[in-house]
Amino acid sequence: MGKIIAIANQKGGVGKTTTSVNLAASLGVLEKKVLLIDADPQANASSGLGIDIESVSLGTYQMLEHSNTPEEVTIQTTAPNVSVIPAHIDLVAIEIELVDKENREYMLKQALEKVKDQYDFILIDCAPSLGLLTLNALTASDSVIIPIQCEYYALEGLGKLLNTIKSVQKIHNPQLDIEGLLLTMFDSRLRLSNQVVEEVQKHFNDMVFETIIQRNVKLSEAPSFGESIINYDATSKGATNYLHLAQEIIKKNTL
Repeated sequence: MGKIIAIANQKGGVGKTTTSVNLAASLGVLEKKVLLIDADPQANASSGLGIDIESVSLGTYQMLEHSNTPEEVTIQTTAPNVSVIPAHIDLVAIEIELVDKENREYMLKQALEKVKDQYDFILIDCAPSLGLLTLNALTASDSVIIPIQCEYYALEGLGKLLNTIKSVQKIHNPQLDIEGLLLTMFDSRLRLSNQVVEEVQKHFNDMVFETIIQRNVKLSEAPSFGESIINYDATSKGATNYLHLAQEIIKKNTL
């Protein structure tokens, strides 16, 4: 039975897409079958795995509309064991188009029901907003990973996201769990980074992943080559961090 995990935070620039792409690649290398769904109109997760987004004609948009099945819009990537359902800028329109639909929050959940068992993990890279797209992702998911950058405004907006998750649990998806809070962009030389880690661990203790994603030049470079950090530089700190995270998630889900 595949586990569906949304990677969400309405703040931009916290490492959502970096985490989606590199966690997918790391799980793939650890011999798990992974589907990555790009639910962000910016389509960075698609291009980050080497997909030419200009040539994408079928993707998340068509699957959400139910005009195509997940199988019809899935593309195999060069990352071992990783497939992707790509996004396109058209996805911007889906929020407006779904507004009048009945069961509009369940469109993604319904679409994934047929393919859920074909994968070990399905990861959803959410848009940096709490709109209908993200709501669909949270309604369809078993759990959510929340990336938090180790910077000054780290916890700003987290309360809002946790409230959204609570209301999704109450109304749409009582099974939704928090997989964990993931600290990203950590720089051990900065006192601020260390303070943020302490504060988050103090407030949320068991909810925080042991793995911390460190700032790493290779991690920033990899997307411009359309590669995950595992393909781009498997010996880098970024690759080691994401492999640890993948192992932590596998361990947590096999207990």
